[in-house]
Amino acid sequence: MSGRVAALYRHPVKGFTPERLASAVLEAGAYFPCDRLYAVENGPSGFDADAPVHLSKSHFAVLASIPMLARIRTRYDEGDGMLSVTLDGASTCRFALLTDTGRVAFAHWLEGIVDPQDRRGELRLLPTAGAHRFTDDRAGAVSLLNLASVRDLAARLGRPVDPLRFRANIHIDGWPAWAELDLAPGAEISLGEATARVVKPIVRCAATHVDPASGVRDLDLVPALFGHYSRLTCGLYLQVAWGGRVAEGDRARPADLPGIAPPPRADDAPAIHLN
Repeated sequence: MSGRVAALYRHPVKGFTPERLASAVLEAGAYFPCDRLYAVENGPSGFDADAPVHLSKSHFAVLASIPMLARIRTRYDEGDGMLSVTLDGASTCRFALLTDTGRVAFAHWLEGIVDPQDRRGELRLLPTAGAHRFTDDRAGAVSLLNLASVRDLAARLGRPVDPLRFRANIHIDGWPAWAELDLAPGAEISLGEATARVVKPIVRCAATHVDPASGVRDLDLVPALFGHYSRLTCGLYLQVAWGGRVAEGDRARPADLPGIAPPPRADDAPAIHLN
């Protein structure tokens, strides 16, 4: 089951634009670089930056509850913390997310375009604290999507399915459709210079129903997954076991298959987390 890395994506602000990368450096025990650094609180969530814990996506402004967010194009500069945003091709606004003032300004801008019926209270942009990230799963640090599985689903539906609906970090091509779901928890996958371990399959939600280009709910993918495959999963959550660079075109293959040597390892070093 040899494949390749077809694309890499980060989502600096949870629920907003995926940003394609040519390469990324994965670190052992860490999240995908610059992924889910911020989240827009949709009404009080109880999030405490001094003691951050995982919270359900229901606390935040995400596509599952506010599909029009897909119409906002964002680009984040991790060097200076500036977020550039554009709605429907209008003029670009820039917000300094490393400052309280910039985060408040972005939240106010959002309140001007999000339907009041979709707001459960004040919108507030929350930054991460330490190693915390606003991921959908407590243990899933990196997400992987098999493009052949998406194509198989599209063939059964008789219409195209944009892989960006699944908001994964790593897109893989060359594997058989749904072969990723045969990998047991703990199975190792070689990704360029890095190695990741399978955590579990990803259970999908209504965010996949939203067209990532138009922001319109136009495809009921969750019922389709169950109807065609008797499951609600598509893709995998991973944990990075050994770090290294991964780039588009790199080999992607379960590391324990015959003929594939695992990367050199001295011993299990303590996990390194991005701050």
